[in-house]
Amino acid sequence: MFEAIPSYVLTLIFIVVNIVGFIVFGFDKLQSKRRGWRVPETKLLALAFLGPFGAWGGMLLFRHKTRKTKFIIVPVLMLIQVFFIIYLYTKYVATH
Repeated sequence: MFEAIPSYVLTLIFIVVNIVGFIVFGFDKLQSKRRGWRVPETKLLALAFLGPFGAWGGMLLFRHKTRKTKFIIVPVLMLIQVFFIIYLYTKYVATH
């Protein structure tokens, strides 16, 4: 499945999604202070699923959603993603 996608493309996607997650968590925190339009929690959780490193960084730096129980899953998602990256690296990158 991943053989057709070059590893640098997967890396770029990973980086972009994490940056977007970081920015969106910061934006939502800013909006919460301004009492403006907020990003729905389901979208924040989806971003955390796809880019947990950016989401976790945004949560810590902006002190946002750190007390919400459902967002405790973000560090778990980070670990899952790390294992997935290691698996892909050992299966597809290191062998070629």
